[in-house]
Amino acid sequence: MFTGLVQGVGRLAARELRGGDARLRIGTGTLPFADVRAGESIAVNGVCLTVVAFGADWFEADASNETLALTTLGTLAPGRALNLERALLPTDRLGGHLVSGHVDGVGAVRAVAEDARAQRWSFAAPPALLRYVAPKGSICVDGVSLTVNAVDAAGFEVALVPHTLAHTAFAHTAPGDAVNLEVDMIARYVERLLATRDPA
Repeated sequence: MFTGLVQGVGRLAARELRGGDARLRIGTGTLPFADVRAGESIAVNGVCLTVVAFGADWFEADASNETLALTTLGTLAPGRALNLERALLPTDRLGGHLVSGHVDGVGAVRAVAEDARAQRWSFAAPPALLRYVAPKGSICVDGVSLTVNAVDAAGFEVALVPHTLAHTAFAHTAPGDAVNLEVDMIARYVERLLATRDPA
């Protein structure tokens, strides 16, 4: 479980194809990493991955066919900046929103506009995901917890404050780039409960 509050920006060092799936090597960059353990979970651009090997400033994780097909991790070029977050501890503050690291789909940056010291970012999203996106609700974009400002027929808009721009990989993201999207899990559970409730 994660919060969507990015703890560091790293980079994709390498992607090695192995029997149809892939082993990723991630440079940890600014992520606090001194007490890492094999088997722990780290969100990489919003994708929950398991550490299988690590060094002083890198770790490796396996990405399944499902992960490669449903996220951007199968197509990002080596050197690409990545948002990193280690798993939530029971004693941590929940400053963002509850994020599972199970990406629902891929969207894309439509436009970026200056808005005083902040920026307004517009994202395209698949219609199947937009039904879960509501104004003033939460959404996770490339591992970052964001508040939805507006929703239209093709996507949604958020505001990025200066701190977010300075401490995430959004500084290296541009219109047209693909992004990982995870909708608010509460909306998914509510839909499932309503669909399976006893009509009697």
